[in-house]
Amino acid sequence: MDTVVLKFGGSSVADNIKLNVVAEKIKSFYKDNKKIVAVVSAQGKTTDELIKEAMSLSSIPNERELDVLLSCGEQISMAKLAILLNRLGMPAISLTGWQAGIYTNNTNQDAIIEDIDTSRIEKELNEGKIVIIAGFQGINEKMDITTLGRGGSDTTAVALAAKLKASKCYIFSDVDGVYTTDPRQTKVAKKIDTLSYTEMLDIADEGAKVLHNRCVEVGEKFGVPIIAKSTFNNNEGTIINDKIEGGYVKNIVKNDNIQYVHITSNEYSLEKFNTIYNSFIEEELGVKNLVNSSEDTLDISFTIPKVKFNKLANLLENEFPDLESRYLDITRISIIGSGIMSNNEVLNKTMEIIKDYKLDIISMEINEAKIAICFKEIISDEILEELHKCLI
Repeated sequence: MDTVVLKFGGSSVADNIKLNVVAEKIKSFYKDNKKIVAVVSAQGKTTDELIKEAMSLSSIPNERELDVLLSCGEQISMAKLAILLNRLGMPAISLTGWQAGIYTNNTNQDAIIEDIDTSRIEKELNEGKIVIIAGFQGINEKMDITTLGRGGSDTTAVALAAKLKASKCYIFSDVDGVYTTDPRQTKVAKKIDTLSYTEMLDIADEGAKVLHNRCVEVGEKFGVPIIAKSTFNNNEGTIINDKIEGGYVKNIVKNDNIQYVHITSNEYSLEKFNTIYNSFIEEELGVKNLVNSSEDTLDISFTIPKVKFNKLANLLENEFPDLESRYLDITRISIIGSGIMSNNEVLNKTMEIIKDYKLDIISMEINEAKIAICFKEIISDEILEELHKCLI
């Protein structure tokens, strides 16, 4: 029997009505005599609400305890779906991340899956059950609960597909595939039929809330075809695999959830710089685009996700009180497509729009598959739409 992995996001399992839609989707695969593993996210905005509750108690919650709290949302989803499927005559069993044998490293909130012991899953599948697994979570060597980062249920699903040698991994959500840009930011977005793993990874890395970046890495490493589809219709989705059609723009990501940080001090030494940077790594701040302009005085700049700001501010206040810091809310626009570096027309048209709108650039990064530009302020969705019209 063929094994398939189906992942259902928070919007797909948001309430009991939508859980029934999910059950019907699973039923269609069950009728085709498939072995089914379904991975579920927390319902609706449950994770956001749990984070908000934790933050009301502490601006920097204990990371181990936060993982224990955040893992609860997916457990509610898996149990409810299993109850429903059993009532509908489809034998199902729910498993937490640790019951499913998902082992991670010791990092909290952004753990990496190191191995999966699939013996329990395979036992249940061989008994004819649909196995429902809580996404986003695992267990470390200390037997502590860990979570994989926002969107981590995608990675749970693809990693399970790789380990179980599933034929496909379907990622179901409330949109019917990957679009040329975020349809919530502009109405001109178009659905993409196929993407290479490399292109999809760039899209995810740049902040598009489509697929978890690590799930794409796992898919590429183990050759797992990923199909992004809608739970609520039967439209063809977007297939992510190793096929590359290069030379043109596939996607534009506008990311406003970034903080630009500029740190200075009257004293500079290589030892001091290394101490500061190592502390950023240890605190897992997600520092990117770091530029060290220091000579006689310390002068470094970088970007971090806005969600890491409290952690950074706390670190600087307690460990480096002598540093002066300046922060800016910025936008990063990323134009993605294999081979676009050799297409001068893409860069020329982009620079024309930047000139017409008098936009102020902090930095620009160009490689084989991406042009990424950081601006000194939050720019409007109108500019995203203009770029889309000219480039796609």
